[in-house]
Amino acid sequence: MSDALRIERSASVLTLWLNRPTLHNAFDAALIAQLTAALEAAGRDEQVRAVVLAGQGASFSAGADMQWMRGMAAASEEDNREDSLALARLMRTLDELPKPTIARVQGAAFGGGVGLVACCDIAIASTAARFGLTESRLGLLPA
Repeated sequence: MSDALRIERSASVLTLWLNRPTLHNAFDAALIAQLTAALEAAGRDEQVRAVVLAGQGASFSAGADMQWMRGMAAASEEDNREDSLALARLMRTLDELPKPTIARVQGAAFGGGVGLVACCDIAIASTAARFGLTESRLGLLPA
């Protein structure tokens, strides 16, 4: 397992840290799978009373990793469908988690990063936080 997701527990609060600061916490298939699994486990854990989603470094999340997206352009239609369903499952899991979820936002929250924030119950942002659905610049419809 990679260290793209750091999990910390303090009493009954679980903090999930997106941990790819050099890439502004952009997500790829591996991070999507790890985050989904961690959220599902938190939902089942009776000791967890709240989940905080945060990003290491200067940004909360720049959304999808552009290198990963470029690689998916060459993938089959079925692979792209599975990839899209995995992202949808992550967002649905976060949105429907049976525990309060809090987005702790600093710096950039772009593209899918905005989606993560929107799926949380509460968002707390620093005054330096910036939000944008920047994929429209690439001709993509925000998910």
